Amino acid sequence: MAKKTPSTRQSIKVDEKPEKVRSTTARPRQLGPVGSFIKHHYRHFNAAVVVDAAEAYQAFLDQGGKMMITLAGAMSTAELGLSLAELIRRDKIHLISCTGANLEEDVFNLVAHDFYERVPHYRELTSQDEAVLLARHMNRVTDTCIPEEEAMRRIERVILKFWMEADQKGERYFPHEFLRQALASGALEKHYQIDPRNSWMLAAMEKNVPIIVPGWEDSTLGNIYAAAVLRGKVKNVHTVRTGIEYMIWLADFYRKTTETTPLGMFQIGGGIAGDFPICVVPMIQQDMRMDVPLWGYFCQISDSTTSYGSYSGATPNEKITWGKLGVDTPKFIIESDATIVAPLIFAHLLEW
Repeated sequence: MAKKTPSTRQSIKVDEKPEKVRSTTARPRQLGPVGSFIKHHYRHFNAAVVVDAAEAYQAFLDQGGKMMITLAGAMSTAELGLSLAELIRRDKIHLISCTGANLEEDVFNLVAHDFYERVPHYRELTSQDEAVLLARHMNRVTDTCIPEEEAMRRIERVILKFWMEADQKGERYFPHEFLRQALASGALEKHYQIDPRNSWMLAAMEKNVPIIVPGWEDSTLGNIYAAAVLRGKVKNVHTVRTGIEYMIWLADFYRKTTETTPLGMFQIGGGIAGDFPICVVPMIQQDMRMDVPLWGYFCQISDSTTSYGSYSGATPNEKITWGKLGVDTPKFIIESDATIVAPLIFAHLLEW
């Protein structure tokens, strides 16, 4: 007689590695309503990976690992700080790599939130509709318009003083350090329009979490800085430190950190925010001829289609051939919209 099929489905074990990847945390998890919901309902396919990645993230931390998060796209304008800031305060993020846009847009939102306008029918806008927004100095990011005067120009008037002061003293700082100086000065506090606890930049400053910003030149403040140099407001173009210097700093940070604990990578989107820092391992190993551990955890949330030559659409296994990840590294690719998925994973980690 054939054995009865169990009422609950069993996972088929191909080998032992998937079980190691899906390992749970060392302590009992007290999940909140959101975490409990996804744990109960996200059981298969792309949804199941959300739970797998979240549980492996927590297990990695419980085993002594530290985590880097990378921010591409427009996650700050999507107000990811509502959950990301608390994740930082709970010591679940230890390094941040972000685009120049995400760096500045968290601060734009901090000081100009009430002037933002949402355009829910953005898919129906005509070219003329877009021209009207331009005339009003409303810069559109999908369904959200950032007000130029209240956001960009307000920050420009403050940070320009820090650029010029450093320039006159012959001092040099990274882009994120200049923004931190502006925030720490209190010059922007009177303009705060959201709860400061929802700013991930303020949370990172409070916890002293290091930030790297590759390709900062490709940002609004990067353009404003170039214009300040061209106008003669800043005499030395090197007053703002460069991406190469970020890589040199990162190499030192990675070597020192991984002497005692593995470092993982939680990547939102693709592009330079993720590609830049992940390259530090092969750079150290292959170009400096020094031995360091590979990244100890990897997860990417991306809606990019897998395609020839696409970094954002590359599967994690491709990174093995570049000396970035190992065969046994826990690897997850979540093919979805990060504005939907990331807050769910963060809620799971925060026991919300």
